[in-house]
Amino acid sequence: MLMKINAKMGGINSLLSIEFSNAIPLVSRTPTIIFGMDVSHGSPGRADVPSIAAVVSSRKWPQISRYRASFRAQAARVEMIDGLFEPVSKDKDEGMIRELLGDFYLSTPKLKLKNIIIFRDGVSESQFNQVLNIELNQNIEACKFLDEQWDPKFLVIVAQKRHHTKFFQANVPPGTIVDHKVCHPKNNNFYLCAQNGKIGTTRPTHYHVLLDQIEFSADELQELVHSLSYVYQRSTTAISAVAPIRYAHLAAGQVAQFVKFDDMSDTASSQSGGDAGGFTQLPKLHHKVSSSMFFC
Repeated sequence: MLMKINAKMGGINSLLSIEFSNAIPLVSRTPTIIFGMDVSHGSPGRADVPSIAAVVSSRKWPQISRYRASFRAQAARVEMIDGLFEPVSKDKDEGMIRELLGDFYLSTPKLKLKNIIIFRDGVSESQFNQVLNIELNQNIEACKFLDEQWDPKFLVIVAQKRHHTKFFQANVPPGTIVDHKVCHPKNNNFYLCAQNGKIGTTRPTHYHVLLDQIEFSADELQELVHSLSYVYQRSTTAISAVAPIRYAHLAAGQVAQFVKFDDMSDTASSQSGGDAGGFTQLPKLHHKVSSSMFFC
């Protein structure tokens, strides 16, 4: 409980040694932001309850332990996030990416990003092309909207926890990585068991690298992903997936709990015939909370 309170109030429970010494491969040398993206859906059968898309972003580079969140409501059961880029006028964008990039710029302070790392959760292999064609394009458009000459490099990784691959070994050592033989023969992917598997049937997280313009080596990328498994402020040890993804999941779930959708659905039903697409606006967080880790 105290760890949660400390994180919500702006404290940090632990820091990695390589984070403190600015020794994270590539990330510590070049201004880099890390995104975690996830979508929370309503309970089955509730077509009148919208899905909540949440994106968390790292702040105060070169640290990778501090994050803030942005969220939007979207049509029910829609997995692809459509609120990343929302131009409302010629010079105004109200999308989530613009909001998070502005926070990074002010918290660094005022450094221009060169690398953007995106961790996406909750999508299947059949949706990988949609992640690149829909969500990545929104990221690129949001950057171009800010500065037409700005051309940051992207790294897009999908994390999958729902699969049938397990490591059968007594006491699987935390940090175990498998990147050959049982992996895809052509695509860049690997399994990582960051958590301590004491029972002996550990289910690793399967990471798929969809795009790498930053040109990480295999060892550098795996070290970064492993490091991000240790910066979760609710735990003193590594968790099964990277912290940005877990934070995005928590943020989306908590916002769904904060907002009384049952009351909102009655109003929206009378206006839009019960269409969940009518939920386009969510209350904005108070300015004293918006930059905090309220979701932790």
